[in-house]
Amino acid sequence: MRSVKLITGVLLATLILKGSSLMAAETDKLAVIETKAGKMVIEFFEKDAPKTVENFQKLAGKGFYDGTTFHRIIKGFMIQGGDPLSKDPNNGRVGTGDPGYKIKAEFNKNSHQLGVVSMARSQDPDSAGCQFFICLGDASFLDGQYTAFGKLVEGVEVLKKLGDTPTEGPERSRPTERVVIQSIKVMSRADALKK
Repeated sequence: MRSVKLITGVLLATLILKGSSLMAAETDKLAVIETKAGKMVIEFFEKDAPKTVENFQKLAGKGFYDGTTFHRIIKGFMIQGGDPLSKDPNNGRVGTGDPGYKIKAEFNKNSHQLGVVSMARSQDPDSAGCQFFICLGDASFLDGQYTAFGKLVEGVEVLKKLGDTPTEGPERSRPTERVVIQSIKVMSRADALKK
């Protein structure tokens, strides 16, 4: 009788472990950003910025980012994109667009280093909505002030190529040519990293 209980316990533990690994696999989503220069793959900081990740995945799932641009590029610092106004090349208000709402900041301990993805915002910490940026180098002075919610696990060379786009304007940050985000799709790790 005791051995039956032991076997039952082992089977139950195995099923629970298998179930939890299946659940982990289901939530193990990555985002693939397709550009003319190639693709970048983002792994999310789900535990550190759950609402921010949820918001980004929701917008990507609706095709919100498809056709937007990286409208602000500061060499050695970051590339910024995701503004819906950037879909229109003649819109003079690019940089001010949002999804019609704001999300609360989720500052965390992830440092802003090469390949880290974070939410762009105005001076109000809770003013982010859809715009994001990807660090081109050490930007740790932003730590604790901007919501880092992911990092590149593939495509750093694409990021660097985009970061070398010629720029103009008062801040020297407006790309001289449109750097279009062809699409952002959320998918399983296996599909995202497929060659």
